[in-house]
Amino acid sequence: MRIRPIARDDLDGLQQLARETGVGFTSLPDNRDFLASKIEGAARAFEERTPIDNRLYFFVLEDDENGELAGCCAIEGQVGREVPFYHYRVGTLAHSSVQLDLHRTIDTLFLSSDHTGDAEVASLYLRPEYRQNRNGALLSKARWLFMAQFRDQFPDKVLAEMRGVFDKNGISPFWQCLGSHFFPMDFDEADRLTGMGQKSFIGELMPKFPIYTPFLTEEARACIGQVHEHTRPALEMLKKEGLRWEGYIDIFDGGPTVEAYIDDVRAVRLSTLCPVEIASNLESSERPGWLVSTTAMVDFRAAWVGRGPSEDGTLSLTREEARRLDVNAGDFLRVLET
Repeated sequence: MRIRPIARDDLDGLQQLARETGVGFTSLPDNRDFLASKIEGAARAFEERTPIDNRLYFFVLEDDENGELAGCCAIEGQVGREVPFYHYRVGTLAHSSVQLDLHRTIDTLFLSSDHTGDAEVASLYLRPEYRQNRNGALLSKARWLFMAQFRDQFPDKVLAEMRGVFDKNGISPFWQCLGSHFFPMDFDEADRLTGMGQKSFIGELMPKFPIYTPFLTEEARACIGQVHEHTRPALEMLKKEGLRWEGYIDIFDGGPTVEAYIDDVRAVRLSTLCPVEIASNLESSERPGWLVSTTAMVDFRAAWVGRGPSEDGTLSLTREEARRLDVNAGDFLRVLET
């Protein structure tokens, strides 16, 4: 398995992924024209033909035995520069009465665009049949090596939006209690519009005043900052890299937004560059513990390898590993022990 930039001939494979993602996966709607535009935009980003603040780097996980797309992930260079990027910020208001000697604190939700200009890791999806052999970790962590290699292309902070809670019928209790009262459409339609970049209606229709959470149903309050059961592994991987919930949630399903300073992310801090040598008779590993990536943007590749650098700082690869990464002896790789 290897990570590579999405290519212009990946449209059929990407649309198949979009059909499998399910409700609440906002960034990958099943719309062929939109997906084609997304691929073209990503290709131009990797070719550095678009401004830094308007780049979407979209990657696919490829099974190099059959060429099948097993999953995808992305990095948004900066959010909110062209289209507003909204969240609810969970806050607290204090009320007191000296006469009655009473003091109350009430949890509130404020409409916010505080993350404007931050980078975002997004669109992580792995097909069920490939949820093994650390493929999910490969999808998640490869993005950090890309950001570490091209650190000057990104801002100070990074965030990730996590899919919120849905019941067994695919219904979001948070949406039913709150969003449905302000948008004349169902969740799927609102989700589809935001996924296609049409987000201005959020600021136009949502209330500008704080929302007192005691007015919400118990089921809706229980969704605040909680993730979909299928999203928990992705959240745990992000937490291990140092991302934390700071009180921002999705305005539709209440899922948490986690964030960190890019320079504090574990993989960014600990990854290093090593020269490559290609050797024969190397021992393979059943559970490779080293993640490696190339140093070129348009030809970026990432994969697991079975060993780390030697004492002299050189990384030995098998011919198969070198082929998978498209590297030759003397090239440099960014490496991370996991």
